[in-house]
Amino acid sequence: MVTTLSSSSALFQPIKVGKYDLQHRVVLPAMTRLRNNRGTSAPSDLMVEYYQQRATQGGLLIAEATGISESAGSFPGVSGIYTDDQVAAWKKVTDAVHTKGGIIFLQLWHAGRSTDSSLLPGNKLPVAPSAVAIPGPNIFSGKDHEVPRALEVHEIQEIVQEFVKAAERAIEAGFDGVEIHGANGFLIDQFLNTSSNKRTDAYGGSIENRTRFAREVVDAVSAAIGEEITALRLSPWSEANGVEDETPYATWAYLTEQLQMKHPKLAYLHFIEPRDDMMPKTDVEARLQLSLDPFRAIWKGPFISAGGYTTDPKLAKEVADQTGNLIAFGRTYVANPDLVQRLKNEWPLNKYNRDLFYTDGPEGYIDYKTYSRDPESVQL
Repeated sequence: MVTTLSSSSALFQPIKVGKYDLQHRVVLPAMTRLRNNRGTSAPSDLMVEYYQQRATQGGLLIAEATGISESAGSFPGVSGIYTDDQVAAWKKVTDAVHTKGGIIFLQLWHAGRSTDSSLLPGNKLPVAPSAVAIPGPNIFSGKDHEVPRALEVHEIQEIVQEFVKAAERAIEAGFDGVEIHGANGFLIDQFLNTSSNKRTDAYGGSIENRTRFAREVVDAVSAAIGEEITALRLSPWSEANGVEDETPYATWAYLTEQLQMKHPKLAYLHFIEPRDDMMPKTDVEARLQLSLDPFRAIWKGPFISAGGYTTDPKLAKEVADQTGNLIAFGRTYVANPDLVQRLKNEWPLNKYNRDLFYTDGPEGYIDYKTYSRDPESVQL
C-alpha cells in the first residue's frame, strides 16, 4: 500500500488545539485494545510502550476509552481511571509520551447498556436512559443483550459528577486533557438517539432534552479542569450498539450550536464520518450523501474528522486541505507506530492484523516495525 500524500499538505502544518501548539494534524484516536491488567483495569507495561511508540513531537494521541467508575460498565481488559493504582499506572503512559514531546488526552467513557450484568459490581443490570435493550447478542455473554434499567434523574447527576472526578484524576495522571466519549452508542450517545432514549422527562423527547446530559457533562468537566483541555467525541450516524436517531442533522447541529455558544474554547470536537468503513454496509449509497459539513460550519474551533481514512489515506490529505481539520487514523496507526513519517514521506504502510486487535499480548500491538528501506524489515 503506497500513499501519495505530500509534506506540503495541511496534514503536516501546525495548529493550536486548546492550550497546545501541535506540529501536525495526524491524530491517534481512542481505540480499545484490551491490553490493561485484568482484574485492576490499570494500564499495563505493554500500553506504556504502545503509546510511546506512536508519540511524536507536537502530535496528539487520544488514549483509549476509559471507565469513569467501577459501575460505569466495562469489558475484560478495558482501562479505568477511578483508583489510585490506575492513576499511577496511567502516569507511566503520560510520562512516556511526554518524553517524546507528544500531547495525550484520555477518553472518558461510560458504557451504559452496552455492557453486561456479569461484568458489573453485584451483577447489577446495566443502566441506560430507557429500558430498551440493544438488538442482538452480547459479544461477551453470547446471550441477547439485557434490558437495561432506566436511570433516575438523581443518578444522572451522580454520573455527571463521576465524569468530573474522572477528569480530575486524568489530569492528576499527567494527561494534557480529556475527551468525553459521546459517540458509538455508549451512554451519552444513548441519550442523544431517539432509538435508545424514550424518556418523557427533562432528559428525553425534544432535541434540547436529549442533548441535556451531554451538555451537562461538558459544562461540569470544563468547569472543573478547564475548557481548553476538554473535548467531546460525537457520531451522528454510527449505529453502533444499536443506536439510531430520527433527525441526526437537527440533533447534532443543535448540540454543536450550544457548544459553540457556551464553550467556544473547547480543545476540539471529534466527529466520526458517515463513510466510516466499519459501519453497517446497508444503505451505502445513502451514506455517501451524508456529510459533516453542516457541523464544521457551526463549530469554529479545532475539528477532528475520523472514519474511512485507514482504507483511503489519500482522502486524509484532501479533507485536511479542504477543511483544515485534524485527521484521526485508527487501524492504520495501530499497525504503523511511525505513521506520521510514513505519510509525510510517502513510505509504504504496514498492514494491520485484525485477528490480534483484541488479544492480550504484545503481538499485533507493539511489534509492528518502523519503516526501513530493507523490505524484509517491514511487517506486512
